Amino acid sequence: MFKIGFFQFEPKFGEVATNLAKVLSTLQHVEADVIVLPELAFTGYYFQDRSELMSMAEDPETSATIDGLTRLCRDRDFFLVTGFAERCADKLFNSALLIGPGGVLRNYRKLHLFNTEKDYFDPGDTPLETTDVRGAKIGMMVCFDWAFPEVARILSLQGADIVCHPSNLVLDWCQKAMVTRCLENAVFAVTANRIGADVRPHGELKFTGQSQVTAPKGEIVHRAAPDAEELYIAEIDLSLARNKLLTPKNNAFQDRRPEFYAALSQANK
Repeated sequence: MFKIGFFQFEPKFGEVATNLAKVLSTLQHVEADVIVLPELAFTGYYFQDRSELMSMAEDPETSATIDGLTRLCRDRDFFLVTGFAERCADKLFNSALLIGPGGVLRNYRKLHLFNTEKDYFDPGDTPLETTDVRGAKIGMMVCFDWAFPEVARILSLQGADIVCHPSNLVLDWCQKAMVTRCLENAVFAVTANRIGADVRPHGELKFTGQSQVTAPKGEIVHRAAPDAEELYIAEIDLSLARNKLLTPKNNAFQDRRPEFYAALSQANK
């Protein structure tokens, strides 16, 4: 069985070292294969402007935060998927990083920016790809990517067994939608949301918690409370994500008719 789960908590806005210490302390005795952390887990979410974000974002190659997480993965012999405010030269990305005992294995930059994210993040520019981790194929998406079914579909067509989904959700739609994403693609998903609020000079954002592990038939394996910190690890059977039969005569992928789907790849008008 493959052990995967999430750590739902409340990052303190702008307190990167404090948030890192929280994660390191909480996970120091955990046994798992993969643990998913929320979106922007170390900086907080509700930035005033691009300048404030630039002051907190880090280059993964020189990041003390990533160094600490890599040491944790090495000491505990597991992998992490975490949201991360990434600086790359003059670009700023809302990223998800897959980190293991040897460092960063994959960097995915959020394709679909939500609301005010468009004011300070650059649109993601990395392809959707899967990564092999201990016999499982891991795909990543970030928060609002849930609203675009193409993301989960492409990862699934690439063989993803599990979609890891760092999130800072302020709406209550995603957890319901992930049931459908998992059902239509026959994959597992781990949505790691945060709790609490970012109270800033320009307003307040409250987050909805309810981090969730969803199974290939759309079953909710576990859903956290909306307002409580929780570390949860599930044991999952990867073979369930490799059986794409919906009925004895229907296969979720083999029954597709892509010759009729050309409009999906046309440029926005």
